[in-house]
Amino acid sequence: MLYTICIALILIASVLVILAVLVQSPKSGMAANFGASNQVMGVRETTNFLEKFTWTMAVAIVVLSLVATLAMDNGLVIKSNSEISKDAKALQEHVLENQSVIPQAEIPAAADEAGEEAAE
Repeated sequence: MLYTICIALILIASVLVILAVLVQSPKSGMAANFGASNQVMGVRETTNFLEKFTWTMAVAIVVLSLVATLAMDNGLVIKSNSEISKDAKALQEHVLENQSVIPQAEIPAAADEAGEEAAE
């Protein structure tokens, strides 16, 4: 229940961050050269509020993500981990079965030297 609430709040905070970033006027770059949007809504308190709101929502997303991680059902996490482990083992076996074996060739010079030493 807490996990679902956290996920819903994270989604809401994410949408609010997107909207707050889109509303903010660009400080520099190519988009800052177009129009005089800063003069139309040139209230300094609005920019400060939007910046603080953006940072607050970002921190809220991080905190809610941590809370959601802690609120996860341990049974579901264990079940998910075992399924991931099975999938990883199946993938490893598949790779090992399909792996082409490169034959090891002897270096002729080394074989000749070994034969000459054995003959002496």
